[in-house]
Amino acid sequence: MYLSFSWVLTVSYQLFTDAAVKSIASYIGVFWSGAGTWLNSNIETIVFIYAFTWIVVLSSVIPSVILGKERSILIQYAVVLALTLIAFFMADILQAVAGIQVKQIFEAATFLQNPIIAGVYLSIPYLFMIGLDIRSRKRARKEKVSAETSQTQTDSVDVTGVSENENS
Repeated sequence: MYLSFSWVLTVSYQLFTDAAVKSIASYIGVFWSGAGTWLNSNIETIVFIYAFTWIVVLSSVIPSVILGKERSILIQYAVVLALTLIAFFMADILQAVAGIQVKQIFEAATFLQNPIIAGVYLSIPYLFMIGLDIRSRKRARKEKVSAETSQTQTDSVDVTGVSENENS
């Protein structure tokens, strides 16, 4: 289930990112034509960066879900490569398997013509990264406190196995 959800996120994000970036570039072009022109001329690079961002987010989560804390670099590489290739070839896959052309999907992305919605849409992987980072830091702090508490309890037991509290 998790892999399916990740796959859908990766593919849909890859397909709709182009429309969102173009919407924001057009909006910025109204106020700052030089920046809008630059964004429009570099759409492919910007879309690549956003697709890469999703791949980084998902590749940091998927191996830990599949393998727990024991991560194999080969498994992680395979997962990242598979996600990247699926996202890259999704237009061809949709055409071959379901007869859906990407043009039809882009027509469904009219909500991304609103630059505010497009901006929120483009911020999703960064919000995921921030959330994952905060969660991992909280977990690390909790584990550190737990380890320190365990060490303190171990230190309070003397050689005879009686704790200092029981001696008093």
